[in-house]
Amino acid sequence: MDKLTTAQREAALTSLGDWSYDPEEDAIERGFGFKDFSAAFAFMTRVALLAEKAGHHPEWSNVYNKVSIRLTTHDAGGLSDKDIDLARRIDALGT
Repeated sequence: MDKLTTAQREAALTSLGDWSYDPEEDAIERGFGFKDFSAAFAFMTRVALLAEKAGHHPEWSNVYNKVSIRLTTHDAGGLSDKDIDLARRIDALGT
């Protein structure tokens, strides 16, 4: 898996409006809010199943009703198509 070029990254980010780019880490991140801990945990479970199927695992954290997700491809040394694809799949889950 190759790291995205600057042009590829910018094009992908325009289609991921709620994700922000961290240039220091060459990663994308997004926060999600839920009505309570159970809803947040259920969302994390759905994301975990997607990630396992894709063989690409997020860096994430959970505090009560909030989930933060960061995606980068360590093997590629930064953002790759794997990250963009997983971000789109996560967005398709809804909140």
